[in-house]
Amino acid sequence: MALFGIFGRDKAQGTADRKALATGLERSRGGLLGKLGRMLVGRTTVDEAVLDDLEEVLVSSDVGVETTLTIIRRVQERVARDKYMGTEELGRILREEIIALMKDPPPVREGTKPHVIMVVGVNGVGKTTTIGKLAHRLKKEGLSVMLGAADTFRAAAVDQLRIWGERVGVPVVAQGMGADPAAVAYDAVESAKAKGFDVVIIDTAGRLHNKVNLMNELTKVRNVMRKVLPDAPHEVLLVLDASTGQNAVEQARQFTKATDVTALALTKIDGTAKGGVAIGISHEFQVPIRYLGIGEGIDDLQEFDRKAFVEGLFARD
Repeated sequence: MALFGIFGRDKAQGTADRKALATGLERSRGGLLGKLGRMLVGRTTVDEAVLDDLEEVLVSSDVGVETTLTIIRRVQERVARDKYMGTEELGRILREEIIALMKDPPPVREGTKPHVIMVVGVNGVGKTTTIGKLAHRLKKEGLSVMLGAADTFRAAAVDQLRIWGERVGVPVVAQGMGADPAAVAYDAVESAKAKGFDVVIIDTAGRLHNKVNLMNELTKVRNVMRKVLPDAPHEVLLVLDASTGQNAVEQARQFTKATDVTALALTKIDGTAKGGVAIGISHEFQVPIRYLGIGEGIDDLQEFDRKAFVEGLFARD
């Protein structure tokens, strides 16, 4: 079996995920389409005035200034090339250009066992919950999973991960509050390797404190794991709360400076009208989104599909 069979979803699972995604994007879709609809009333061609208004719509939908300007420039190039473009084509052009801006996550590298995922992010974004859901999803695929409770600065974080471990039925390596996070990570990776586990997921401290301290802390955790597996971690997953809009952008900026983030997980996408932030974060930091949290249930974590996401964002009921 290929490592992480979830990257080869069957057709039925893909259809179910798209339906769940469309439902989860309802609030974001309503805000964006409503603004676009009001903007285009009485207009028949895409001229400079329409592009100016489109820029305002995208920025106000939390797409972000830099990404918005890139989208507008690409639309302008399409208009210039096609000479004439009606407003009814604008939605299609927007979808195509936004899809082109976003990156697909790289395939999960096979051949290394255990596959080590280091999860980073501030407290309160759903980091530990995402770890639990991910462990559940991987276990359903037939993979053996171990968790490492290296967020040792809060007793609640360790306890929460233990609860998720019991709920999902996977072991948790923990030493309790105040333990050295790097030591916990080392023990988890060493144990997973010795016992032949497929995946080990390391939860790290969620403090966005002094940037230098954050960098040093995450670097120490990474270096200690490499004493067990020289190429660990194989993925650094940054968890962000989509409902915080531009705060999520700032968190992405800080964490991408502090460590080599390889992929993103966006939580609470179903509870916000700020789903457009996914577009801006992915483009601005050139980091692909791997997972979306679209609900509170244990199964409400799905792989990110950029085309399905953009189509869901623009779909009409």
